[in-house]
Amino acid sequence: MADLSWLTARPVAHRGYHDMNRTVWENTLPAFARAADKGFTIECDVHLSSDGVPVVFHDHDLHRLANADGYVWQRTADEMGALRVGTTGDHAPRLAEVLDLVDGRVPLVIEIKGTPGHDNGLVAAVASALRDYRGRAAIMSFDHWLIRDFAKDAPGIPGGLTAWGTRDQEIEAHFSMLAHGISFVSYSLDELPNRFVTFVRERLGLPVLSWTVCNGEGLKKTFAHVDQMTFEGFDPDAVS
Repeated sequence: MADLSWLTARPVAHRGYHDMNRTVWENTLPAFARAADKGFTIECDVHLSSDGVPVVFHDHDLHRLANADGYVWQRTADEMGALRVGTTGDHAPRLAEVLDLVDGRVPLVIEIKGTPGHDNGLVAAVASALRDYRGRAAIMSFDHWLIRDFAKDAPGIPGGLTAWGTRDQEIEAHFSMLAHGISFVSYSLDELPNRFVTFVRERLGLPVLSWTVCNGEGLKKTFAHVDQMTFEGFDPDAVS
């Protein structure tokens, strides 16, 4: 089993170390620079542009973050780069820009966001962007159809399941992903603990992150049940 101690060594800044979209917006280069300067691991979200380029943006549609109509999959990478994020002059970057900015200073956890019918080749495109990257990086997804591509299209890159839910149907679906060689799990804080997380940590020895921690209480709950947190809205280093 690969050593993933780096994945849980430091808190993971959710969409970068933004300030809840007041002046530093999520998934922008300033948010990632701010996280790297603090030594936080960085989580970012990636979609596939219409011309097959991994671009960093959370939502499927463009309205909330860019005040524009339509969807990420309808825009080229250049068109995404021309959009301004929120009230800033910052753009929606390509994954390659984020890699150049971070340059191995801190680990990256890349959440791959699928859009059924419009994400063919996304996992392979992310793996291609990471091929010559010298820093530590992992990929993860909520989307089971993408996780099934991890071993084939992104060999050698640690892959994780992002998950929520405690109903039997949800838990059993998560268990089915263990057949696809996942290396870690990121689970909703509100639904900890649960039998799936307990199994993967105690029986399989896989690291588990929580999402999304917003205060000291969430920090305490995280470390009562899992190995590290994905956070936003506060500085975990300042919590005693």
